Amino acid sequence: MERKTLRIAMNGVTGRMGYRQHLVRSLLALREQGGLDLGDGTVLWPEPVLVGRREHALRALAERHGLDPDAVSTDLDAVLADDSVDIYFDAQVTSARADALRKAISAGKHVYTEKPTDTGLKGALELAALARDAGIRHGVVQDKLFLPGLLKLKRLVDGGFFGKILSVRGEFGYWVFEGDWQEAQRPSWNYRAEDGGGIVVDMFPHWEYVLNGLFGRVTSVQALTATHLPLRHDERGRPYEATADDAAYGIFELEGGAVAQINSSWAVRVNRAELVEFQVDGTHGSAVAGLRGCRAQHRSATPKPTWNPDLPVTEDFRAQWQEVPDNGEFDNGFKAQWEQFLRHVALGEPYDRDLLAGARGVQLAELGLRSSAEGRRVEVPELTL
Repeated sequence: MERKTLRIAMNGVTGRMGYRQHLVRSLLALREQGGLDLGDGTVLWPEPVLVGRREHALRALAERHGLDPDAVSTDLDAVLADDSVDIYFDAQVTSARADALRKAISAGKHVYTEKPTDTGLKGALELAALARDAGIRHGVVQDKLFLPGLLKLKRLVDGGFFGKILSVRGEFGYWVFEGDWQEAQRPSWNYRAEDGGGIVVDMFPHWEYVLNGLFGRVTSVQALTATHLPLRHDERGRPYEATADDAAYGIFELEGGAVAQINSSWAVRVNRAELVEFQVDGTHGSAVAGLRGCRAQHRSATPKPTWNPDLPVTEDFRAQWQEVPDNGEFDNGFKAQWEQFLRHVALGEPYDRDLLAGARGVQLAELGLRSSAEGRRVEVPELTL
């Protein structure tokens, strides 16, 4: 086997998601398995170059995982000027991402990035156009499509299990502590609009690619946002005003006529099997999918409940659903998408989770915020470059 090395500049790996999912559970996991077998006698070997603002933290990561101690830098411009670097990856805070991506594209690097790609649609489309004109490979993280629960759900969709899909109902969220009497489990910038925070900016791009990838393009959005907890405490325990939305209640019309309703909240206590669940109802069957599990009920096995508030419920409704089997092994979703993108870079295999797809997510977030501000349903035009 011939080994081909790809050097990947990773910006933002000192953050929780960049470190755990992208560095450790994706690229380092690929190295642990001996690299990515391209199937043509070549093994692709990812070589991370750690980029960030805190050199001591980057060096600590490199030492912890046995990486090249010289492949650490606080100078992004110098890293991008290095001809040996093939790919730039960004997991920074949203407000810093677009400028770094523009620099990487200008330097001729392939780019792979977390979302949202920019804080506004205009900038997101400009990034997609710059990448197209530069002739580079580009991708945007769409990790939820690779979750075992949603992969099982897609199997049901592709197999025609639902018949005509009528509706999708999604519930996402959990209680994020205010930071006073218990430490918050999300960074404080998430709750400051001026720093790119807000649940719409964070989650609507996810809902765009989930809905688009499984059920159809979003054609309209009607949303109501809220800042349920206006006072929070930062990482040092100092109180601050939450200027960004911490909850959003959205209705999305889909191409083909289905309607999706998705509640997103960091001010909700969980009373469901998983932190995110989607229920899909169709003429022939229904299913409920979470991060890992998926349960289904075919029309032939659908009971006939009768509303009677005068009698106690005797049916165990959840027991009437059938678990959808794994029928295969599911790898980490972030790693699975990294593998697809790296194959796209190395072999030119088709790939549509690109910066234009990322712009669609930014568009939905922008229009969702407009819908809430104006109190009306907003059409979602189809994007092209």
